[in-house]
Parts: sequence; structure tokens; C-alpha cells
Amino acid sequence: MAVDEVDGTLAAMGPRLRAAREQHGATLAGISCATGISSSTLSRIETGRRKPTLEVVLRLAKEYGVSLDELAGTATAPVAPEPGASAPLSFGDGKVVLPLTRYVGGLHAHKHVLPAIEGPPARPGQVSHQGYEWLCVLYGRLWLALGDRNLVLTAGDAAEFDTRIPHGVANAGSTGPVEYLILFGPQGERLRPRTSQPLVSGLVRERLRDEHV
Repeated sequence: MAVDEVDGTLAAMGPRLRAAREQHGATLAGISCATGISSSTLSRIETGRRKPTLEVVLRLAKEYGVSLDELAGTATAPVAPEPGASAPLSFGDGKVVLPLTRYVGGLHAHKHVLPAIEGPPARPGQVSHQGYEWLCVLYGRLWLALGDRNLVLTAGDAAEFDTRIPHGVANAGSTGPVEYLILFGPQGERLRPRTSQPLVSGLVRERLRDEHV
């Protein structure tokens, strides 16, 4: 494997490890206590400011119950990635996370797919951490639990929020899966609109609606 491929694989592990931790319903402090890895080290790895060592990856893979192949993006995945993209990370409950960026640092982009559910959904578990997130729903109905607010977003809806606010997402009970994109700024970076033209601003509008799910 070439050096740039190794760097790309290690860089892509950050979003995967963050997704695995959130799927595990754990905080950085909780994982730190369970693995002996400091919270600051975990945070730097998840946000791309530090490359994980093999020892760290082995500990985290065991704690999250995922394989090294899944964290490295080399496992056989049910969904074929786009050319040049990283392979998806799949979870036992059917959730799939596809990292869309492979570089270290800066904004991270990834696509999430939540499977269809049966019966009424439970309120999502919440996590909080340093950073800033922009979320856009592509398909279905997504339940965003943001602090004490319950927001239901549908296709075309977008939300921005400080990830230090407790947050979590779930399928809001639609008849099918939910697909959404996430842009995450590990050090609090926000998106910076460069135009005020109605067409562009309309495409990235924020339409949050409080609903009873």
C-alpha cells in the first residue's frame, strides 16, 4: 500500500471511530475509562488532528464490537462506494456510514443511512463533543433530538448546530430508510456562505419544525 493510501486510510478512521462511538451510545469520557485512552487523544483522533496507532485501533475495535476491516474501510460492504471513496462502515442494526473525505484535519463529510423501522421510534440517545455540524436530509424523515428540542427534518431540510449541545438522531418512523449528509468541523468551523443569491440560499435553507413524533 502506498504512503498516500495509508494516510488516506488512517484519516478516514476518524469519522468511522466517531460514528462507532456514537452508535455505541458512549461519550469520550466513557470510552476513555473503558479503554485507558485519554479523552483528549480520542478527540484528536476522531477530528483528524492525530493518526491512531495500531494499539489504539485494536482497543477501540474491541470496545465498539467492530472489525479492523470495517474501521479501515476494507471490509466487504453491502453498498458499493463511489470511485475513489472509502468503503462504508456497517453496524449490526443496519446503519451505514460512508466517509466522503479522506484527508486529515478540516471539515469532514460523510453520508449516513438509517434503516427502516417497525413501530414507534424511541427518542434518540444523545452525545456531545467539541465541533460544529451541518446536517442535510436527502430522503425520509429524520428525528433530531437537539438539547431538549425534538425536530423532524424531511428531504431538503438542513440544520446547523454546535456539537457541544447534546444531540442524537433516529429514523422518525417513515415507511423507509433515512439518508442524510453530515459536514463536521472538528474545531468549531462553520460553513461560510459566499453568496446571497436566492437560488443558492434556498438550496441550503434551514427549515426546522418542532413536531410530536
